[in-house]
Formats: sequence, structure tokens, C-alpha cells
Amino acid sequence: VQLVESGGGLVQAGGSLRLSCATFGRTFSRSAMAWFRRAPGKEREFVAAISGTGGSTYYADSVKGRFTISKDNAKNTVYLHMNSLKPEDTAVYSCAAGGNYYYTTLGKYEYDYWGQGTQVTVSS
Repeated sequence: VQLVESGGGLVQAGGSLRLSCATFGRTFSRSAMAWFRRAPGKEREFVAAISGTGGSTYYADSVKGRFTISKDNAKNTVYLHMNSLKPEDTAVYSCAAGGNYYYTTLGKYEYDYWGQGTQVTVSS
């Protein structure tokens, strides 16, 4: 199983980016997928999760109202639409798959598969 992220880059504060995470080797229509990020010198942080069907989403308070997670099960791809970006959003963003959506909302991030990550840099 492989998860491949794309879409990162350099953007000015207030700008937007869309990250994609394509999965290869199996589908995740019955398990949660999520985005996490790690800023320099900080621990990995949960960003957003989506249920297997895509019908439920959950966000960290720091991105609520600015980021939107979505998925296309036909394309085996999950997306993270990021708007109103701030310098503090600068981080390596990684997607994860094979988790439990309910546990994720409880802060239990047990995911079976992880991507390598894509860098997002927001300049002030």
C-alpha cells in the first residue's frame, strides 16, 4: 500500500492550496483517512479526518473554517483544501489511511498507512 501526497508549495499568507493524497494498493472506503502536519521543532499535529464514506468530517480547532477535507473514492484520493493560510500553517503535511473515524474524534490517531509528506510554506 502506498500513499502519495502532492500539491504542497510556497504561498503568501491569505492564499490557498489544495493537497492531494492518492492511495495505491487498496481502497479505504470503509476506514477513515486523515491529514496531519509537523512544523519544524514541533510534534506531529492532527489537522483533519474524513470517514470512509466521506459523509463525516472532523477538524482541529486551529484549521476549522479555513480547511476542508474531502475524498473521491472512485479515484482513491483524499484532498485537503486550505484557504486563508497563515505563516503558522507552515509544515510538512502527511496523509494517513486505515484509521477509525470515531477514535480520531477522541484523539486516538491509530492509522495503518502513512505518506511521506509534502511541504507547505506560508510566507508573511
